[in-house]
Amino acid sequence: MEQASAPAAELAPSKLSRSLRTRHVTMISIGGIIGAGLFVNSSNAIAAIGPAVTVSYLLTGVIVLFVMRMLGEMAMSHPEAGAFTEFSRLALGPLAGFASGWLYWYFWVIVVAIEAIAGARIVGQWLPDLPVWATGLVLTAALTGSNLLSTRSYGEFEFWFSSIKVAAIIVFIIIAASYACGLTSPHGPTFGNWMNFGGFAPNGWAPVLIGVTTLIFALTGAEIATVAAAEANESEKAIASLSTTLVVRILLFYVGSVGLIVAVIPWNEVKTGLSPFAATLGRIGIPGAELGMNIIVLIAVLSCLNSGIYVASRILFTLAAKGDAPQWLVRVDTRGVPSRAILIAALIAAVAVGASVISPDLVFAFLVNATGALMIFVYLGIVVSQLILRPRTPPENLHIKTWFYPWSGYLTIIAMLAVLGAMAFKKQSAIELGASCACLLVVVICYFVFRRPASGKSPT
Repeated sequence: MEQASAPAAELAPSKLSRSLRTRHVTMISIGGIIGAGLFVNSSNAIAAIGPAVTVSYLLTGVIVLFVMRMLGEMAMSHPEAGAFTEFSRLALGPLAGFASGWLYWYFWVIVVAIEAIAGARIVGQWLPDLPVWATGLVLTAALTGSNLLSTRSYGEFEFWFSSIKVAAIIVFIIIAASYACGLTSPHGPTFGNWMNFGGFAPNGWAPVLIGVTTLIFALTGAEIATVAAAEANESEKAIASLSTTLVVRILLFYVGSVGLIVAVIPWNEVKTGLSPFAATLGRIGIPGAELGMNIIVLIAVLSCLNSGIYVASRILFTLAAKGDAPQWLVRVDTRGVPSRAILIAALIAAVAVGASVISPDLVFAFLVNATGALMIFVYLGIVVSQLILRPRTPPENLHIKTWFYPWSGYLTIIAMLAVLGAMAFKKQSAIELGASCACLLVVVICYFVFRRPASGKSPT
């Protein structure tokens, strides 16, 4: 990594294309949120919490909603910042911007590897002779290709990927609601399942609150809207507004679909690791439900993989433009695509996929565990930045305001610190918290080794 002293503008001789439309940005953000975490991993939360899991999703959604609103406010007030990770630089200085950018980049690179492996395992159900690692690399290469074609082509791929996912959830909600309301059920309404098997919160209310510690990671991704804004041809206000409205829409999808799942089938019949959506459709009597859900989950995984490559490359491009990454990464090709940053993100993800084969229990386990709390760190940076930047912002520039300022910021910080505290008392999450802290420490050390200028000078 080269140390730079030139202004950021001088380090970016080429610009990203502005070819995305609002519909692209909307679906890009949805693509980052709706994945296997909803279609499959929601079974873990249902089995641990019961019907009250809907309350856990609501509480989680409120936290993420406030974070996204703060992002929208800062995106409107400081459009010159670029990627949202730069708000930390504006508020807290170059170290915060460096750490926020690199932690967010690392998170998404590892997500790409995780999604590639998840997709490979689904494909393996149909093509069992193919090794998981080879299929994972093929999927990564294919979605890297869609990113390299052009920003517009990437946006179109993601638009259709996410449209299929949204359509699948809407169809599921209609089918499940019809059954739960007694329209298609042979025995009438089934909402009694919310109370008939130990009550609404059969394991008590503590798991409802503790569940937020895991569910919050399922709802991360809406912030991609502010990353994509740099390549959108609509106004900043339209893009910034998406950071709030998207979370509301996604929350309705999560709460609505999960609430109907525990209405149609008893919560204690949900099997962890298996899609509760497929189980619900199977209970209703929809033929081919398992195959259909496997196809939808594969599309969801590919969509997350696609979004992961995109956002990782744009964050790396921004870091390079600020002098926090090698300067040859600032360049874009003739189509306005940061192809070098895309290839680096894909290469590191491919290495992580390889690690899952060579050292699954040591190297790959650490890489995955290190992402466990990173988004909480990044979100904490967003909230603290908003609390600092708000008093500095002229009233005429506050086109979007965070509700209940500053108390919403304080309460959001307390909630996220509570999540981190809860992680420390659970064995697996404690390992993830420790690995994430180690990752943060490495990034801070890298800043002082590679970026901190000589005494008396300020880094860019």
